[in-house]
Amino acid sequence: MSKKEKLAAAKEKSLGLFGEFKEFVKRGNVLDMAVGVVIGGAFGAIVTSLVNDIIMPLVSLATGGLDFTNWFVALDGKTYATIEEAQAAGAATLNYGNLISVVLNFLIVAFCIFMVVKAMNKFMKKKEEVKEEEPPKKPDDIVLLEQIRDLLKRK
Repeated sequence: MSKKEKLAAAKEKSLGLFGEFKEFVKRGNVLDMAVGVVIGGAFGAIVTSLVNDIIMPLVSLATGGLDFTNWFVALDGKTYATIEEAQAAGAATLNYGNLISVVLNFLIVAFCIFMVVKAMNKFMKKKEEVKEEEPPKKPDDIVLLEQIRDLLKRK
């Protein structure tokens, strides 16, 4: 182990938990992650509104007034018109309609993320293509050697 490695190991031991956290925060990944979480939360709220306020009413209209949120099974064996009635009566319920809504919400979020990633990949590919179109400049000594070679071929 070199002297530099020993110093680094000693520094790491002396930092303790707070010091390690401080080093972690300095890397910059924490800020990127925090921004991602905040944007993700906002995006989730937008998608939830899209599902609840636009898509589900359209699905309900297309299916003749079908409302997924009132799809449930009361476990006490009785029949209730709504989940609220069943819960007011103290009955345990399996709310599979809510599950359908959440799965639909997930699929929409996944599709939106897929479209964003696809657009970013397309943008990055175009950026790479632009870079590839420019031929790399040859060093001056190679250009000079090629000129000498061409002159010798002519003789």
